[in-house]
This record gives sequence, structure tokens and C-alpha cells, in this order.
Amino acid sequence: MENLEIKIHDIKPLMEIQEYSLYYLIVLVVAGAIVLSVVVFFILKWFKNRNKFNIREEHKKLLLAIDFKDAKKAAYEITLFGATFKEDSQRHTKTYIDLQEKLEEYKYKKSVNAFDNETVRLIELYTGMIDV
Repeated sequence: MENLEIKIHDIKPLMEIQEYSLYYLIVLVVAGAIVLSVVVFFILKWFKNRNKFNIREEHKKLLLAIDFKDAKKAAYEITLFGATFKEDSQRHTKTYIDLQEKLEEYKYKKSVNAFDNETVRLIELYTGMIDV
């Protein structure tokens, strides 16, 4: 048998080459995941706070929209919605207590008269003091 191996002098043996593309890919994927997580976090936070319900705002709107023609119903609504703001300051507390005392004569009765001028003035004073 003949030897079929021919010796080639111009070709060098294979050399090991350092390949870093896998590491680059891993770093790129991790950085992309972090950026994507931050973006998703802020989008979810924005959606959560977009329609956030504010009880103080709602009660202020309801207080300002009360119809004074039905004095009995208005007295109950002012007492209910006004309680939200009574702890804001000592002045709010004092005014709320005075208002409650004035509204007592319009509650717990079968039929009541319309609000007198002093009660309307006290209601307007209290609603004007409210800050949201």
C-alpha cells in the first residue's frame, strides 16, 4: 500500500481564537431586559395613577353641587360630605361643629323649612374654606 499522506509545508495548523460574541450577547440581553423592565414599571405606574380616585376631590364637588331647595336632604349631605374636611385645622373643626349645630334643626323631622340666611352663610363659609 502506498502512503497517501502528502506533506504540505505552506498550511499552518489550526489556532484557537478567543470568541467573545457570546458574552456580548449575554450582556446585551441583560441590559435590554433591565431597560424593558424599567419602561414597563413606569408605564404601569402611570396607568395606576392616571385614574386614581381622590375622595376629598369628590366630596368637594358633591358639596358644591348640593341643591339647597330640599333642606332636609341638603343638611344630611352637608354633614356627610363635610366630615371629610373637618380635621384639616382647628378652624375647620370649629366651623364644622357650628354648622352641625345649625343643621340639627333641619334633620330628624318630617318636614322642614328652607335654610335661613345665617345657615346658608355658614355653609358657604365652610365650603369656601375647603382645600383639596
